[in-house]
Amino acid sequence: MSETTTSSSFLTQDAFDRLSAELEHLSGPGRSEIAKRIEAAREEGDLKENGGYHAAKEEQGKMEARIRQLESLLRNATVGEAPADDGIVEPGMVVTVEMFGDKETFLLGSREIAGDAADIDVYSEQSPMGAAINGKKKGDEVTYDAPNGKSIAVKIIDAKPYAG
Repeated sequence: MSETTTSSSFLTQDAFDRLSAELEHLSGPGRSEIAKRIEAAREEGDLKENGGYHAAKEEQGKMEARIRQLESLLRNATVGEAPADDGIVEPGMVVTVEMFGDKETFLLGSREIAGDAADIDVYSEQSPMGAAINGKKKGDEVTYDAPNGKSIAVKIIDAKPYAG
């Protein structure tokens, strides 16, 4: 059985543990809490004009979507320690590149590594640029094909482990 259609995302152990705890809460106490709120709103009567009922049902839908997202992410995650500070680009690194004469800094990997508090841009290691720079080191220059078909030259200026 081959799972070539499913992509794996790198997560630090901390991120994996944080997301596992979120999944456990949402699929246990979170589901119970929303079910109670839906039942309480249902008991208020006419469901057509019951704003509390509709809001609770919408929240339930969002929560179930997040549960499915977390289950998939955690099931397909590659978990490891934060990468070494060796200047080699890999998931979990904050990378500074030069493109079109401008510098851009971003986290390579999954948005989930950074969590909610981070205001850093995140590029997937499966993206065209992410795949092109993954494994390269400070000072390397690479060219990759953008989705629009244009070749883009990128110079790696720096790569440091994400510190959160």
